[in-house]
Amino acid sequence: MRHLELLIPASSLEVLKIAVIYGADAVYIGGEAFGLRAKAKNFSMEEIAEGISFAHAHGAKVYITANILAHNEDLEGVRAYFKELKEVKPDALIISDPGIFAIAKEVCPEIERHVSTQANNTNYGTYQFWWAQGAARVVSARELSLQEIKEIRDNIPEEMEIETFIHGAMCISYSGRCLLSNYFTGRDANQGACTHPCRWKYAVVEEKRPGEYLPVYENERGTYIFNSKDLCMIEHIPELIAAGIDSFKVEGRMKTALYVATVARTYRKAIDDYLKSPELYRQNMPWYLEQISNCTYRQFTTGFFFGKPSDEAQIYDNNTYVKEYTYLGIVGACNAEGLYRIEQRNKFSVGEQIEVMKPNGDNLPVTVRRIVDEEGNDMESAPHPQQVLYIDLGVSIDTYDILRRSEQEE
Repeated sequence: MRHLELLIPASSLEVLKIAVIYGADAVYIGGEAFGLRAKAKNFSMEEIAEGISFAHAHGAKVYITANILAHNEDLEGVRAYFKELKEVKPDALIISDPGIFAIAKEVCPEIERHVSTQANNTNYGTYQFWWAQGAARVVSARELSLQEIKEIRDNIPEEMEIETFIHGAMCISYSGRCLLSNYFTGRDANQGACTHPCRWKYAVVEEKRPGEYLPVYENERGTYIFNSKDLCMIEHIPELIAAGIDSFKVEGRMKTALYVATVARTYRKAIDDYLKSPELYRQNMPWYLEQISNCTYRQFTTGFFFGKPSDEAQIYDNNTYVKEYTYLGIVGACNAEGLYRIEQRNKFSVGEQIEVMKPNGDNLPVTVRRIVDEEGNDMESAPHPQQVLYIDLGVSIDTYDILRRSEQEE
C-alpha cells in the first residue's frame, strides 16, 4: 500500500497550526502573491517561515501555492518570490503555469514542484509529460472518475505521486478555469480574484422581451444553476486508496479554523481506522458522517468519482451553507488564576453551554463559568470579535482545543 497523505488548506498561520494539530500530514498555503486565493488572508514571508518551522517540528509538510496563470508582467516578480522562498525551504510549490514551473526549476530546483489541478491534468500522457519536466506530483483534474485515476496510476512511474481533491467546494468550470468572475466584475479568477459568481442567483431573459425574467425553477426562491453541492468522500476511503491516490486533498483556503479542524480530525480518524482495520472503519462510519456535517457545507456529493454527476449534484433553490456550529475561538495558554486565554470569534455568555472540540476526536460539553477581559474585569458576555479574553469552563482544557456552540434546535 502506498503512503497516504492528508493535505489540508490553511488561510492563516493560526489555521495552519490547527490543521497540523488536528491531523494534517501536510498543509498548503498561499503567500502574498501568485496564488489563486487573493481574498484569503495569506501569509507574509515571516509567517511562511514560522509555519514551516511549526509544521516540521510536528512532522508535517508545507506546500506553497503559486498557481496563477501568469501574464508577462508577473514573471520577474515570480522569480524574486521564488528566491525568497528558497531561503525558508517549503516542501513543495504548487504550480499550474509552465513558465512559472520553468522559473521554479531554475531558481529553486531543490524544492519539489507539484502541478496544480488548474493545469487540466486529465490523462496519463499529461502526467508523463510533467514527470519528464521534473514534477514530483500532479493534482488530478476534478472531472476524473476513480477508474480514470487508477488507469493513470497504472501508466505512470511508481514513484510519481497523485494528489486528488476529496472534500470541499466544487467549481462549475473545467478544472476551475472560469471566466464568469472576469466577465461580470473584471476580477480574474485565474489571477486569484474570483468573486464566486457561480453562487449568484440567475434567471433567463429572451432577447425580444428585455426586462422580462423567465423562471427556470420550481419554487419561489430562485435558481442557482451553477451552484454545486460540496464534495465529500468520507464514505469512500477504500476506493480512493484502491485507485492509487497518494495525497487526499481538502479544498478551503478561505475557511475558518473550526472548519479546518473538523474536516482534518474526521478524515484523519477515518484514514487511520481503515488502515488499522476495514471493519473498524465501517463500524465508525456513523461518527464520521456526524462529525463531517458539523462544519459548514452546501450538502454533499461524490462529484465525478463514480461517473458524470447528475442534476442531483446541483443546488437550485439557494446558495447558503448548512451551519450546525458557531466558531467561538481557540484555547491558548492558562494564566496564574487558572483561566484560559481565548481570542473570541463570536459572542458567547456566562452560563451558556458550549463545546470543547479536541484533536483526538472528543467533544466535551461545558458551561461557561466566568469571562474576564485583559484588564481583569469580569464580563457577562463576550460581544466583541477578536477580543482577547480569559475564561473558566470548570474543566481542564488544552492549548489548540477549539470552542464551538451548537446551533441545532433542541
